[in-house]
Amino acid sequence: MNKSEKKNNIMLIGFMGAGKSAVAQGMNRLYGMEVAEMDSLIEEKEGMTVNDIFAARGEGYFRDCETALLRELAGRSGLVVSCGGGAVLRPENVALMKESGLVVLLTARPETIYQRVKDSRDRPILNGNMSPAYISQLIEKRREPYSRAADITIETDGKTIEQVCRELGEKAGCSEMTRQEVFPI
Repeated sequence: MNKSEKKNNIMLIGFMGAGKSAVAQGMNRLYGMEVAEMDSLIEEKEGMTVNDIFAARGEGYFRDCETALLRELAGRSGLVVSCGGGAVLRPENVALMKESGLVVLLTARPETIYQRVKDSRDRPILNGNMSPAYISQLIEKRREPYSRAADITIETDGKTIEQVCRELGEKAGCSEMTRQEVFPI
């Protein structure tokens, strides 16, 4: 696929709790982009939660589901895709993301991520290891794949969802819809 055929999707990557789902919803409200929440789509297709998929079929099976879904989404346009936190661990997935559009890395400090996810039981990678120190170790392990995959990086610490979405919209060249005011000023 040459540059002129590249889709205009935004692929949000980053560690769990970095804000991918919230930013995807904000991009929908602000720019009218259709949201594709990968974990939810996989849960729907498999008829079980991500936790249950990990427990019953293993992480490898779940990663296969991510790859299959990215292949499906690669043929579409105008999406903001909230990718699973580990989707970038497979080079094939990164290639599919880049083919689909702009790959945006959302980052946050381990302490921020901990505060955002500490009450969740839907994080199979963190279950039994919920601490800023463990989160920091995982982020460090994924730093290189995230950096390699990203076209742009946006830090989410200390920013509202609206601020992150507007920064992303500016960097991605999104134009605001004829608006109903969706974010009160």
